[in-house]
Amino acid sequence: MAAKSLQELFVEELRDAYDGEKRLTKALPKLAKAAEAAELRAAFTTHLRETEKHVQRLEQVFRTISEPVRGKKCDGLMGIIEEGKSAIEELEGPVLDAALIAGAQRAEHYEIAAYGTLAYFAELLGNERAKELLGQTLDEEKAADEKLSMIAKTKVNREALMAGSGDEETMMPRSSRRGARRIVASGRAGTRGASTRAVAHDRSRGGVRGNAGGRRRSSS
Repeated sequence: MAAKSLQELFVEELRDAYDGEKRLTKALPKLAKAAEAAELRAAFTTHLRETEKHVQRLEQVFRTISEPVRGKKCDGLMGIIEEGKSAIEELEGPVLDAALIAGAQRAEHYEIAAYGTLAYFAELLGNERAKELLGQTLDEEKAADEKLSMIAKTKVNREALMAGSGDEETMMPRSSRRGARRIVASGRAGTRGASTRAVAHDRSRGGVRGNAGGRRRSSS
């Protein structure tokens, strides 16, 4: 049902945020496992613990407004999470880390906008406790975004740049790299086969010439 008041819109936005945070608690361990840089793995693990607290805070906010705790499908974060899954499947090494940071920061920016709006709605509605809880989460989302920026600028993005320089294969998706390697391997096998046949042919021709020469010498 469409919201007809700021209070109803506030509840709908809370439900969107709640669903998004619950999805992130499932996605962050996968991001941490896929990350190559130790700092990035640690950042994802730390933010997972923070995200679990964000879920708890949202539950407290629901209680302050006497609303049942439930989520509403968060299409925005669902899309970002799916992009992260694709990156894990297709990329590797520093390039994957750079992609994971890019996706994580998109999620952070989405949440920063969401919590900033929710905190302001709470203020307008006169709910100081909700404003305080939402403000705490907003500050943590901003800090997480800054941490990711630091990791990207001081380490990951530079390593991704070096990984791609002079090596076109590292810029291919994993499936494409495997296909390219199979083509190269089959080409090498074909070359070896052709070389073997050529050597055999030359030896055969050499043997004929040798026999003919021998016959000529014996007849003289």
